[in-house]
Amino acid sequence: MTSGFMIDRRASIAVLAGTALLSGCARAPKTTTPARVPQLEARVLANRASVALIVEEGTQRSRVRTDLEYLTDVIGPRLTGTPAVRRANDWMAIKLREYGADSVALEPWPFGIGWQRGPLTMRLLAPHQRWINAVSWAWAPGTNGPTAGDVTYVDATTRSDFDRRFAGKLRGAWVMTGRPYPRTNPDAPNPRDSARVDSLRLALREQRYTADQRAFLSSLGALLQEQRIAGQIVDGGKAFALLTMSGSPDDVAKFPVVVVGNETFTEFHRLLGRGEPVRVEVNASNTFGRDTLMQWNTVGEIRGSERPDEIVLLGAHLDSWDIGTGATDNGTGAIAVLEAARLLGALKASGVRPKRTIRFVLFTGEEQGLYGSQFYALAHASELPRFQAVLVLDNGTGRIQGMGLQGWDELRDLWTEMMRPVAGLGPFAVRSIFKTGTDHLAFLPAGIPSFNYDQLSRGYDHTHHSQVDVFDHTVPEDIAQAATVMAVNALELANLDVLLPRKPR
Repeated sequence: MTSGFMIDRRASIAVLAGTALLSGCARAPKTTTPARVPQLEARVLANRASVALIVEEGTQRSRVRTDLEYLTDVIGPRLTGTPAVRRANDWMAIKLREYGADSVALEPWPFGIGWQRGPLTMRLLAPHQRWINAVSWAWAPGTNGPTAGDVTYVDATTRSDFDRRFAGKLRGAWVMTGRPYPRTNPDAPNPRDSARVDSLRLALREQRYTADQRAFLSSLGALLQEQRIAGQIVDGGKAFALLTMSGSPDDVAKFPVVVVGNETFTEFHRLLGRGEPVRVEVNASNTFGRDTLMQWNTVGEIRGSERPDEIVLLGAHLDSWDIGTGATDNGTGAIAVLEAARLLGALKASGVRPKRTIRFVLFTGEEQGLYGSQFYALAHASELPRFQAVLVLDNGTGRIQGMGLQGWDELRDLWTEMMRPVAGLGPFAVRSIFKTGTDHLAFLPAGIPSFNYDQLSRGYDHTHHSQVDVFDHTVPEDIAQAATVMAVNALELANLDVLLPRKPR
């Protein structure tokens, strides 16, 4: 991969998505309470027999458990750029054909440099000795053998402060650059401690930097590289020593980066605060590819009977992080889309086709920055004005609880009405909210009504990007409900008597 390629890719994506690449699975949607707006007048043509067939098939003969087990246990983690994600692409294509799609294709897009995780060991050498559970940050290099060094907390926020306190003193050090994320003891709730932690979290969220401080922090990685540090230690940020994983080929780390549990990160801070020396040894082995990789989105569709050029898109991302098996993020969403295709395929087999085309897209590259969906939207730009809606599922294993309107408050009554035929699978709430962090965002700049369903949490804060994102933390019955709701909603949108309103591009 060349730097020119990456610059060109960012420029092309910016045409569609603005100036920022929005990373996968952001955790803080923005809720609004706008005044009541005039509602779209549209008729939901819900054929009772069709809905009943979908609901019975989805709830009584679900294939979710079997398919999700295969995706997570057999194919396993699906890091974009690895052979496993291509195996998942191919398997999804086979299943879509089996389940009744009229056409299936693998659509390529350019990704960047590949990265493979290798083994990592970490030992605490002082003030006492023990093994530490840790993993490499994605797209970070290895250590070229065991590398011992003192741990240093670099808390400078300006260049002058950095030069005064740290310049020339960090060679060979393992550096921490952030404070621990505040956590309470989950097994011993204490109102006083909870209040303290809540205030610390609020302070972190409300922390503001000057323009000079922001510029310094954005250059800190390069400064640390110049200082020849051994590497960086980052906070896993979760309870129970769970880890958080991320990284991207657009931001290859300049030195080894290791993730440790929040408890370990906090311990190191406490020790340094007491003036105790902290020393660690890390041995990490990771490998990079040499060439720009092509990756693929798996796409299938059931053609519409009356308006085949108008499209309802059901989507989820197929890729995952690799310290678990990508079960709740987002194997569950991918399998829900596959199961919705099966349910609509069964409806087609009964002689009923949707009026518009329903398309099923399993995106890749979501975790590195929504790449697959953004390139899909670019490749299909000429079709986008004819898209009815985009519906995405990507908030864990929980059942669908409703829909966030994403700025389309004129569709509140419509969404409420579309949930009535599946009310027995509810309850459902329709709310004014703007959700970020997943593939529906790639279609919003084109003005298409694009949504990410609300889901019951089911422990998603624990499993999200962590080593316990595995099948045993999924709830297949909830995903069967989600697939059934998605299939019914897709059919309703495909048969709606109007095309939904566009937003300004």
